[in-house]
Amino acid sequence: MKMKSVYIETYGCQMNVADTEVVFSILGAAGYGRTEDITKADVIMANTCSIRDNAEQRIWGRLEQFNIQRKSRKGVLVGILGCMAERLKDALLDSGKVDIVAGPDSYRRLPELISAAAEGTPQMDVILSREETYAEISPVRTDKNGVSAFISIMRGCNNVCSYCVVPFTRGSERSRSLSTIVREACECAAQGYKEITLLGQNVDSYSFEGQDFADLLGKVAETVPSVRIRFSTSNPQDISGKVLDTMASHPNICHHIHLPVQSGSDRILEKMRRRYTRQAYLDKVRAIREKMPDCAISTDVIAGFCSETVEEHEMTLSLFREVGFDAAYMFYYSERSGTLAARKYPDDVPLEEKTRRLEEIIALQNSLSLESNRRDVGRRFTVLVEGPSKRDEADLCGRNPQNKMCVWKDSSHKAGDFVEVEVTDCTQATLLCRLVE
Repeated sequence: MKMKSVYIETYGCQMNVADTEVVFSILGAAGYGRTEDITKADVIMANTCSIRDNAEQRIWGRLEQFNIQRKSRKGVLVGILGCMAERLKDALLDSGKVDIVAGPDSYRRLPELISAAAEGTPQMDVILSREETYAEISPVRTDKNGVSAFISIMRGCNNVCSYCVVPFTRGSERSRSLSTIVREACECAAQGYKEITLLGQNVDSYSFEGQDFADLLGKVAETVPSVRIRFSTSNPQDISGKVLDTMASHPNICHHIHLPVQSGSDRILEKMRRRYTRQAYLDKVRAIREKMPDCAISTDVIAGFCSETVEEHEMTLSLFREVGFDAAYMFYYSERSGTLAARKYPDDVPLEEKTRRLEEIIALQNSLSLESNRRDVGRRFTVLVEGPSKRDEADLCGRNPQNKMCVWKDSSHKAGDFVEVEVTDCTQATLLCRLVE
C-alpha cells in the first residue's frame, strides 16, 4: 500500500516553524511521508498566523489553491493548523473548504483527525491545554541547508497585551523541562546543526522546577559549545541582569536581543497593557550595552494604536533615535476580535494616517540600520555560512553574531562552515565583506 504524503505550508513566527517540525514527527510516526510537491500530497495543510488581518487573508487566498487539488484529486484532505484554526474554527469549517481544523495543542491527535476526516466528516480539535509542550517529541527538521534549528522551550503567554491574540490562540504559559531541551540541543548538534534558536513567546519568563531562563541558556551553551545559541523573544519587563551576564560569559551565545518596544509613549504602553515605561525600556537598553557593548538590539513597533496622537507617534520616533535600533519589525495596528483593545478601545486612527506614521518609522529605521552597518565597516566577524547569496551564486551569505546578514565572494566554503570576514562596505540591510584567509 502506498504511503500517504503530507504537504505543509508554514506562515508567521519561528514558533510555527518549530510546530510544523513537531507535526511532521507526529505524522511520520503514524506512517505519513513528507512531500514538498502539493500536487502529490494526500493531505494539504497550512500552519497559520493570526497576529494581523493580512496574515489571515493570505490563508483564505491559499485555501482557494488548496481546493483546486482537493476537487481534482479524489481523497485529498485540507487542514488548517495553528493560531487561525484556534481563532476562526467555526468559520473555517463552515466555509466547506477545510476538512481538518487543529489548534496548537491538538497535534498529537492529527493522525486520528485525518483518519476520521477521510471517512467524510470534517474534524475539529481546538482545545487548549495547560500542560502540552510536546517535550519528548524529536522534531523533523525542515531547514534545507541543515544549518539552523529551532527549539521551543515553552508555549503560550500570560501577558495578555491588549492588542494581542496569542493568549487566546496559544493558551497559558507553560515551560518544558530543562532536561528535554538540553537533550534536543544535543540531538541537533549530533545531526550537524551549527546554530540553535531557543523559542518562546516570552523566553525570560521560562521557569521549571526552580530553573530560570538564564540557567537554561547557560546549560545549553555549555552542553553544545560548538553550536551558536540565539533566543527569541524577550519581554522588556522580564529580561534580567542574570541573562545578560550569562550571554556575556559564553562565547557561543550570540550578542543579539530582540526586545519589542511597541510604542514610545507611556500612555499608549499602559493602554497596550505593556508592563514597562519608556524610561524602564531605556534602562534595559542601557544595561544591555553596559554588559555587551557590541550587542545588537532589534525591536517590534505598532503605529497608530487606538487613540495614539501625532505627539505620541513622535515619542516613538524619538525613542528609535535614542536607542538606535539595529533592525525593527514595523506594522500599523490591526484590530483583532476578542482582544481587550477590540472590546474596549475604538480603532480610531484612520488607515491613511496609520500608513503615514508607519512610513515615517520605516524611513527612520532604514537610516538607523544604515548608520549601524556603517559602524561595522572595517570590523571582522565570524559568520555562519547559510548558502549562496540570492543575488549572485558566486557569493556566499550568512549572519554574524549580531544577526546581520553578510555577503562575500567565496568558492571554498559551504553552508554550515564558520568563516571570518572583514566588512568593506554596506547597505542598510547587508554587510558587504571580504573573506579573511
